[in-house]
Amino acid sequence: MQYFLISPDGDGHKNLARDEFFLNSLRPGDMILYLYINRNAVIIGRNQNPWRECNLNQLDADGVQLVRRVSGGGAVYHDQGNLNFSFICSEDRYSDAEQTGIILKTLEKLGIQAEVSGRNDITIEGRKFSGNAYCKRGDNRQRHGTLLVSAQLGVFDRYLNAPKQKLEAKGVTSVRARVCNLCEYAPGLTVERTARALREAYEDVYGPASDYPYTPEDIAEIDRLYAHHQSWEWRMGEAPHFDYTFENRFPWGMAQLCLSVENGSVVKAKLYTDSLDTGIPSRVEACLAGVRFEKQALSDAAAKAEGVGETLSAYILGKM
Repeated sequence: MQYFLISPDGDGHKNLARDEFFLNSLRPGDMILYLYINRNAVIIGRNQNPWRECNLNQLDADGVQLVRRVSGGGAVYHDQGNLNFSFICSEDRYSDAEQTGIILKTLEKLGIQAEVSGRNDITIEGRKFSGNAYCKRGDNRQRHGTLLVSAQLGVFDRYLNAPKQKLEAKGVTSVRARVCNLCEYAPGLTVERTARALREAYEDVYGPASDYPYTPEDIAEIDRLYAHHQSWEWRMGEAPHFDYTFENRFPWGMAQLCLSVENGSVVKAKLYTDSLDTGIPSRVEACLAGVRFEKQALSDAAAKAEGVGETLSAYILGKM
């Protein structure tokens, strides 16, 4: 059985929750093409560190969602000029070549000639407009990706370049590529027209597709996954281990603070200082151990360090 669904939401967390639901729950022999559009979101890969990949302060200031997907790969920016697709099916129906062919057929319908570059990218004249990522759960396979139709390409670096800082991290690092919008090669092209062409190409290959028949239990499970995708524990706490260091001169002396972070929380803090008060390091370290690695939480915890809390707290709040 073939299904087709366009998400009614622009919420990145809800859209990725549905995506994971289909990956977990699609019945043997079935296939779905799921399309969705996220409004102003940065999507990071399963094994990426958001503090390394993103300018988190700028995301917060602009109201841009930070979303973590279940598949690997690098970070991307989504807005309403970006159409996202997800092919999900059982192992016996999965074909990377067929699915790539559907994307190329879609572009042909729109009067655009494109080529495959490596396994993950589809390009025009060497410029990338589609990246793909993959995941497997049980007997189901997923390939999801992007089609840049009329996205705001100029804002990529505003959100996807972390501020310079002394941060050493493991995990997958995003690789920047030359990118383009499809509308540059098909003037006036819209996301809606692209979605129609993609459905036509999908049905050309697999036959007519039906709407997905949600049950009340399905809706409840999507809501559960939605809560999970929104959670700090998933978005931030899943980051690989990393070390963060900063140095600053305070009224009480020069200080270097080294934080070892695992699962999004400080597992070890070490303060080096030339202060005459030899008790400062132990007081600061005790306050920061176990605290979430987020600006407000660290600032609040540092404020409790006797004698130095006020200045250290203000520095963390203003500089991180």
